[in-house]
Amino acid sequence: MAHEKQAAIRAARKEKPVRVLVACEESQAVCKSFRERGHEAYSCDIQPCSGGHPEWHIQGDVLPLLKGKWNMVIAFPPCTDLAVSGAAHFAKKRADGSQQRSIDFFMEFTKLSCFWAIENPIGIMSNIYRKPNQIIHPYHFGHECMKATCLWLNGLPQLVHTCIVGKGEMIKYADGTTRSKWFNQYGGKSLKTKIARSKTFPGIADAMSAQWGTERAASMPQEAGPKK
Repeated sequence: MAHEKQAAIRAARKEKPVRVLVACEESQAVCKSFRERGHEAYSCDIQPCSGGHPEWHIQGDVLPLLKGKWNMVIAFPPCTDLAVSGAAHFAKKRADGSQQRSIDFFMEFTKLSCFWAIENPIGIMSNIYRKPNQIIHPYHFGHECMKATCLWLNGLPQLVHTCIVGKGEMIKYADGTTRSKWFNQYGGKSLKTKIARSKTFPGIADAMSAQWGTERAASMPQEAGPKK
């Protein structure tokens, strides 16, 4: 298998595997990409995994796991209450407390002392926390699609674009907004379509594992707990 081959290569080079927790990931795209390169990666989500490897998936609340020993945590916290695309509903979300809960959850990952990356669409965290270190699109990594994705990084370098392609067809909607045609595949507000829209593109997942799964990360003390 591919991950066994990569593990053998790393062993031959005497490179240490990176221990990675991929938070809020049911697709296992990032988890599997790290595994294919010989690393010890686990996905975690309240939903069962759809990536085909339940042995690498921890179903449940991720927060208790943050006290464990990890070289790196890559988090994809829910964006429903944070993304500017849902700004029309912000007043209601502030009133019922759902937005503050999402903010608090996001901020838990910023307290970690290990290397970490947090992914989210363009939203309110750029003002509440800080501006992201980087904004990427799938077309930077081989997928003809525009989908602005913010990355907040701690100890990790910005992702280098691996395969810049066309931005793909764009569609202008009745409300005046313009989006990539890719979004048409996942219309609606059901949980199923929300999960489908949130899946990490393979090209981005591969860039994360290739560029962040390094000896530099493996050499960091395995402390995922709160910063001292």
